[in-house]
Amino acid sequence: MKDIHAVKGRFLIGRLVAEGEHECQDFKYKISDARKIARSLSAFANHKGGRLLIGVKDNGVIAGVRSEEDIFMIETAAGSFCRPEPAVSFKAYKATDDGAVVVIATVEPIPDASEYICVKEQDGHLQAYIRVADENIAMPPYMMQARSLRGSIPGITLGATSPEAAVIDTINALGDEATLDQVLKKVKASRLAATDAIVRLLAISALRSTYSAGAFRLSFPT
Repeated sequence: MKDIHAVKGRFLIGRLVAEGEHECQDFKYKISDARKIARSLSAFANHKGGRLLIGVKDNGVIAGVRSEEDIFMIETAAGSFCRPEPAVSFKAYKATDDGAVVVIATVEPIPDASEYICVKEQDGHLQAYIRVADENIAMPPYMMQARSLRGSIPGITLGATSPEAAVIDTINALGDEATLDQVLKKVKASRLAATDAIVRLLAISALRSTYSAGAFRLSFPT
């Protein structure tokens, strides 16, 4: 890892810390788990990018980076646990009068909307994450499938008895923001056909899946 030269940035870091943690920003003081950091990198990259403020405690106290090992852990997270490897850049700032250094690790959003950054989990499976408020949330399989199909489905013919029409009718009947399980229990189609229809509808942006109140919910774009 190349040495990072710290530049003056007390006011910049102060302004960013004042924002708190949110969908595009996370505070990191102690980094001891590269795979956990990889989930943050995945969530930021699959969303619209973000930054890790390394050397800032969860309560916003600027403590400074303890050692270059913290930066190395992020590089390890990106290179060893993320598939594909996300684009991460580092810049160091002198953030306090006594010279405490905060490093900003900037994660670029993945440029292709049909792709996503996954994390190689301990059991070997690949899991993508998204960022919701200040949390990293595991992307459900149907969302991962829909994302990989974006741009490859020219359109869908909604016949009266098609699974897509059944899914749309069911969501209309249940009300906006129904969960996947609610739709699958009520839809007049097999579970497999309905799931495939939801994936296709999401892929062409005829449906959206958003996370709220502890669950992913299906709704129509506004």
